[in-house]
Amino acid sequence: MNRGRFSRRAWLRQAAQVAGGLPLAGPSALISEFLQRTQPAKQRSQPAPQRQPASQQPSERPPLFENDPTKYRFTRDEDEFLEGIERTSFQFFWNETNPTTGLVKDRSHADGTDQRNAASIAATGFGLTAHCIADQRGWEQRMEIRDRVRNTLRFVATRVQHEHGFYAHFLNIQNGERVFQSEVSSVDTAIFLCGVLTCRAYFDDAEIYELATTIFERVDWLWMLQGHKTLAMGWTPEHGFIKTRWDSYSEHMMIYLLGLGSATHTLPPATWSAWARPIFEFNGTRYISAKAPIFIHQYSHAWFDFRERRDHFADYFTNSVIATKVHKLWCLELAQQFPDYSEDLWGISASDSVRGYTAWGGPPEMGRIDGSVVSCATAGSLPFLPQETLRVLRYMRENYAQKAWHTYGFVDAFNPLTNWYSADVLGIDLGITILMAENARTGFVWEQFMKNDEAIRGMSRAGFHELVTPLPLNS
Repeated sequence: MNRGRFSRRAWLRQAAQVAGGLPLAGPSALISEFLQRTQPAKQRSQPAPQRQPASQQPSERPPLFENDPTKYRFTRDEDEFLEGIERTSFQFFWNETNPTTGLVKDRSHADGTDQRNAASIAATGFGLTAHCIADQRGWEQRMEIRDRVRNTLRFVATRVQHEHGFYAHFLNIQNGERVFQSEVSSVDTAIFLCGVLTCRAYFDDAEIYELATTIFERVDWLWMLQGHKTLAMGWTPEHGFIKTRWDSYSEHMMIYLLGLGSATHTLPPATWSAWARPIFEFNGTRYISAKAPIFIHQYSHAWFDFRERRDHFADYFTNSVIATKVHKLWCLELAQQFPDYSEDLWGISASDSVRGYTAWGGPPEMGRIDGSVVSCATAGSLPFLPQETLRVLRYMRENYAQKAWHTYGFVDAFNPLTNWYSADVLGIDLGITILMAENARTGFVWEQFMKNDEAIRGMSRAGFHELVTPLPLNS
């Protein structure tokens, strides 16, 4: 089944309209909310759906945080398990990359037998970063890895059409031409640029450095701003700029931070504070979020290191820890409807479904939840809840490997209740899996990416500073 090509973009536009009207808490109020434990359930997430009858509400809840995730160290057995997930996921980026263009497929059949030729610029960015991980871990020959990175950067720098440095979401993997009349995407370009900068920082290679710098410095962030306070989500030659903007919390922090860090087309510092940070509430716990899948709390964190840093508004790493914990608790409450959900099996993010590609998740519930689970929902949250997410991934591997585990690791999604298993894997979902697993294990991607002056400048211009005393996760 073909991916719903614009479903994620269409959903983002709708979600932005919903979230834009929610209140924004000041920094002092947000800090105090971060120190709360989960309370007995009195109401659902905000914007609040219907209340459950008291008889259906759990009477007790565990503390929201039991351990600081930044202090967790995997055992040898756990580390070897994650090594297997990473290495298997990397095979997608090794096998499903065109060796001439360096572009990475948007999706492939889970067993690798696939002739589709649609590449994704975002998957290519994840792939560039995955090649750094593979080189550091010795999974392939180092010269072959460098050649692939060079080929990708050469091709994009000289052959792929762009609009003011921004690229189309979907490209023909063989020639780099735009396909599906897809939008020139600000967020997908940002994901690609994060991969480009990771390679520039990691590889001691003059050509890689020059190509990466050329690609980054020609991005005209002000063009995508259009004279507004916030960035547009994209542009098409047929219709011009997409009307919906990155004006409320989502995965877009990386876009603004890259633009703020640019030395050639720098975004004004005011753009960082121009987007809203709505406060959601779930059973007494408050956090910044959107009516959106869990990936919005993962993507920017794959490269930018928000640990023990905050801006004027929030500690975003802690916020993502809270959002992940809330997502887990929400899934556990759904066990009344879907008995497969448990401490061992939870996690829903934008993914394939029996009805096609779906932007689903919660809280609050969005999409037609049916008991499916999505491995990248938990794998992409490994740095936030290492023990709890690892538990899910091991349970999936031990109990559903026959149908849910193939050449490139876990299928994109599956439903134990209906015996439905996606036939495909997606580049962006495997990408967030391998990057966040590596960050949870070693912090390698954070370490390499944050060597870039652009990343340092971007966070500085956004007002980030180190926490003298990190916010406690167990108050």
